[in-house]
Amino acid sequence: MKIAYQGEPGAFSEAAARRIDHDAPLVPCKSFEDAFDTVVSGAATHACLPFENSIGGSIHRNYDLLLAHDLPIVAEVELPVVHHLLALPGATLAGLKRVYSHPQGLAQCERFLRTLSGVEIIATYDTAGSAKMVADSGQTDAAAIASARAGDVFGLASLASGVQDFDDNITRFLVIGRVPIGNIVPDKTSIVFSLPNEPGSLFKALSVFALRGIDLTKLESRPIPGRPWEYLFYVDLGIARDEVACTRALGHLGEFAPMLRTLGTYASWRTHEGRMPDPFEVVS
Repeated sequence: MKIAYQGEPGAFSEAAARRIDHDAPLVPCKSFEDAFDTVVSGAATHACLPFENSIGGSIHRNYDLLLAHDLPIVAEVELPVVHHLLALPGATLAGLKRVYSHPQGLAQCERFLRTLSGVEIIATYDTAGSAKMVADSGQTDAAAIASARAGDVFGLASLASGVQDFDDNITRFLVIGRVPIGNIVPDKTSIVFSLPNEPGSLFKALSVFALRGIDLTKLESRPIPGRPWEYLFYVDLGIARDEVACTRALGHLGEFAPMLRTLGTYASWRTHEGRMPDPFEVVS
């Protein structure tokens, strides 16, 4: 197994990838697109990518990329996220003029950032990449919001720890690849579908699951590019794809959904976590 992730060493995506296989070679990628392409090219067997945060919400770009590639979801990982305000040794909160981080990192720390008077907030491509920028700049008036490990990697000091808005800050990552991970029995399925624009169509679609007692753990709509005001619906189901109830529900949905695609069937993190070896340690 070789796992691609977006960001620099010290990124939260790196920590999530380590929870899948602590000893697997990792491939850092500049962008989410690069991570997908790395798997498509065969340079990595899997990619571990963030899809949802309990504070900042969904990472919509990855939903679009998932639809654009024929790479199934084979696992999910949940990672508690603790943000630190990192700067060069000798820097002070009072002397800061700029703070860098990924847009999701900034969104997760919005309340703390509002307390920094006169400081410019700058969005970048990565949390750990922001730490690297600050380290490379040599400027003590700049800081980054990133993980404690990113601070260790790039020689930065923590001016403040736990700066996220809520303590229960968790990011859900999905692992994509053509090769299944382990032999854990799937208990979750992700699908995407479109519906005709007519009254009751969404109610009808959701009823195929309700009537069979299938739990919907997530429902998200995304615009269809090139078709204004038409939408795709992404749904996570709390059931394996090959269970009879799920097979029948998807067959029923397919009778009236113009497009229906299974994105993957896999073990939920609750199932996977209980069987993880001890070395899978959260990196904050």
